[in-house]
Amino acid sequence: MPEGDTIHNTAARLRPALEGAVLLGFEARRMRAHRPRPGWRIESVQAVGKHLMIRFERDLVLHTHMQMTGSWHLYATGERWRKPAHLSRAVLAVEGWQAVCFSAPVVETFVIGHDPDPTAHLGPDLCGADPDLDLAVDRFALVDEGTQIGPALVDQRIAAGIGNVYKSETLFACGLDPFVPVAEVGSEQRRQLLEAAHRQLRMNLGRNDRQTVPGGLAVYGRANRPCRVCGVGIRVDRQGDQSRTTYWCPRCQISRSP
Repeated sequence: MPEGDTIHNTAARLRPALEGAVLLGFEARRMRAHRPRPGWRIESVQAVGKHLMIRFERDLVLHTHMQMTGSWHLYATGERWRKPAHLSRAVLAVEGWQAVCFSAPVVETFVIGHDPDPTAHLGPDLCGADPDLDLAVDRFALVDEGTQIGPALVDQRIAAGIGNVYKSETLFACGLDPFVPVAEVGSEQRRQLLEAAHRQLRMNLGRNDRQTVPGGLAVYGRANRPCRVCGVGIRVDRQGDQSRTTYWCPRCQISRSP
């Protein structure tokens, strides 16, 4: 699943072509909701955590969530698509450009002030310039205190934007065992984790080569390779109800008391 920085970078690529443009055509064969019409103006392109929101006039918003399979591409008009047309889930045509959403499981629209906002449950967006970290710390109360801190960090109700990469990298940066329960992580440590995730996400906005340490990533994707700090082999395991991947160093990351 894309991390928050990926979606924010996608929004940044789409924004110059779409924002303020007049819609020439819209296709979304599988969508059974309100549709924007040719002639409508595109008012904004925004990322909210891992969600991409394209707002049209009349308060209509196209909401997409990539999950594990989706992606947005931007093509000059007439340019050959890099993926098969049958994988397209939404196509927006404006003067000079086509924006194509491929293989996203969630493609829907809603009307602001009339329909439920699908992002209303999210915690503060850590890709933002000044997220409310105090609120995010308080929202740890939404998870059971027996929940391991690794799965808690990817719970988007607490803070939006953290995925498996930044979960692993943040826990390593803070020297914390991914398997320790939330109850054993004090409020100051929770804030330190959120601050680290915010810092890492922000530093990767606008980048193609994601990195959290000089030269790349500290632990993610480095199973059995030596830790950059202590030399012990990096380990990988699955956590939580969704069995999501976590990488960690068994020497550098230890349990901490509140």
